Amino acid sequence: MNFKIKNYLAYVALSAALLSSCKKGNNPNGLPEVNTADYEGTIGGFRTSDEILKDNLVAYFPFDDSYSEKLTNTAPTSKIGDSFVTGFKGKALNLNAGYLYYANQFAAFKTDVLTSFTISAWVEISNNGSKKTMLMSIARPANYNGNLDFRLNTNSYPASNTDILKVGPRFTTVGGGSQDNLNATLSPKIGPGKWVHLVLSYNGKTGRFNVLANGQNIGSYSDRGTGNNLFKSYEPSELIIGTHYNLIPGKSVNTNTEFGLMTGKIDELKIYNAFMPDAVVKAMYELELAGK
Repeated sequence: MNFKIKNYLAYVALSAALLSSCKKGNNPNGLPEVNTADYEGTIGGFRTSDEILKDNLVAYFPFDDSYSEKLTNTAPTSKIGDSFVTGFKGKALNLNAGYLYYANQFAAFKTDVLTSFTISAWVEISNNGSKKTMLMSIARPANYNGNLDFRLNTNSYPASNTDILKVGPRFTTVGGGSQDNLNATLSPKIGPGKWVHLVLSYNGKTGRFNVLANGQNIGSYSDRGTGNNLFKSYEPSELIIGTHYNLIPGKSVNTNTEFGLMTGKIDELKIYNAFMPDAVVKAMYELELAGK
């Protein structure tokens, strides 16, 4: 677990222990002293969102007038319907029936190194009543399902419905099957001018697969099992933002037409090779909302 997260959790535990002490100033357990000044001005123990799992950030797309992944300077192989607009932070990727396609194997997404993950992005999206939206996919060449598919069920409601967004991510398992999650009851509000913080967080030891929106866990089916049900990042893989293979010229794998080309905005897309607990995701949301 990240040192900063450990330190914060220790602080919370210590505070609870001190509050439960029967006598003022009594420290019967000999716990180490904590300087509360170290936590002034923080949210969840962090001063900025950059402090969160900073050693586990393996891919970052700020979309500040660049389509390249920042840590490796990897540019897309092809793209359509793309532009930059004012985003949640700085500039953002604006897709108008568009996508970005990266036809290379990211080292950070190889089988042995990507066993747990967290995907964080700010999104401005609307329902469309007809096609699903693939926010991003760690795709498998010649396979319909990717290693990880961040699916938005924008087909479920018309654009006039801004109260419900169905988030239905899935991943491929060690056994070759599929596991997914869905927000059956809770949902963020969406639509033009409405930025939403969407996060997927997966624990490769316990099989926990969380879906969060604006700092709240909205997933209804989060415990996806262990053993052959665990996530596996098969090789080779490629990265797609905004669509599915079937809509990229020369990459179609079958005749399925459930996905469309994305229309919407994406900003601050971050991929970590570690599980992020709900409390830390909430802190990230609040920090980024505060511009920290």
